[in-house]
Amino acid sequence: MANLLSNLFKKSRGPLFVNLQPSGERFSVQPKDTLLQAALSAGVPFPHDCRVGTCATCKCLLVEGKVKAIMDFSYTLSREEMEQGYILACQAMVKSDLTVALDRPLEGPQHTVKSICGVIRKSEQLTHDILKITIELDESIIYEAGQYADLSVPSLSEPRSYSFADAPNEQGQTTISFFIRHVVNGEMTGWLHAADRTGVKVSITGPYGSFYLRPSDQSIVCIAGGSGLAPLKAILEKIFKMGGNIPVLFLFGARTQRDLYCLEVIDEFSSSWNAPFHFVPVLSEEPADSDWSGARGLVTEHIKDLPEIRVANSKAYLCGPPGMIDAAISKLNECGVTGEHIFFDKFLDRYHVEKKMHHSD
Repeated sequence: MANLLSNLFKKSRGPLFVNLQPSGERFSVQPKDTLLQAALSAGVPFPHDCRVGTCATCKCLLVEGKVKAIMDFSYTLSREEMEQGYILACQAMVKSDLTVALDRPLEGPQHTVKSICGVIRKSEQLTHDILKITIELDESIIYEAGQYADLSVPSLSEPRSYSFADAPNEQGQTTISFFIRHVVNGEMTGWLHAADRTGVKVSITGPYGSFYLRPSDQSIVCIAGGSGLAPLKAILEKIFKMGGNIPVLFLFGARTQRDLYCLEVIDEFSSSWNAPFHFVPVLSEEPADSDWSGARGLVTEHIKDLPEIRVANSKAYLCGPPGMIDAAISKLNECGVTGEHIFFDKFLDRYHVEKKMHHSD
């Protein structure tokens, strides 16, 4: 009888709540939601990016309460951080009322995360391994340039995350596009690249991410690698719509000439921008005897001052593979750009996330 009453009490228990310090925000948690999911569902702009436990953007201090880790926090957090009580909100299942503290202010997009059905209306090959898909949604989605969404296909097992490639309208978008690079062993990318999927029904969930344009009159340095061009293209489109009056140094890293794309769009930016706009494509594996007369080597080797742009006085937006991001941050620091002026989105595909997690066990 005692066990029965105990179980009934547990089932009838009210919702759990989370208190955020120092903002004072308070929100409820639905069953099976992570701490991050609960915050985003409540419209709280909780800092986050990858949502799979690798970037540590959602790191917070557990002041009071209990959580259950989906993935071992030590994969991403240091021993010192673990001892101090830090957790990853995206990997924390809430098991009691919580009080958590953030080291950074609650700021950024507060758009509601929602799931929307749609249809692939166009599939366009941009390079030999990057595809642009255009999706018509059943209803509009509101997001910030730089953010991303999860794409789901009924016949595939798991959703995958892709950045919006276009700047949105303030009223929301019913047509969206993604740039999708083919990943070896990638279920979603393999399926999309294998055939023309025009007409296939899909769904998206979003928006997600803390990568977006910060209000500022400072010049900006944009550094993209591969399909990391998508969110930076969206950010530049937003600036263009606002008048294009901010000086820009845009570095785009690719392997060879056949890996360059969206050059017409970038040329339009350059010719119509109302401030200095310098676009520098950098090729790392272009044959020495080719007709390429542009920059070569690693894209991060070409971060330098220009007559109209002093890197140290700029904000930097970076998007691409982790190695490129880490090297760019180091170089920007050397040039005098401090961490609070560097914003980035590391592209790490799910296959390599799972592979790294397996090797860390």
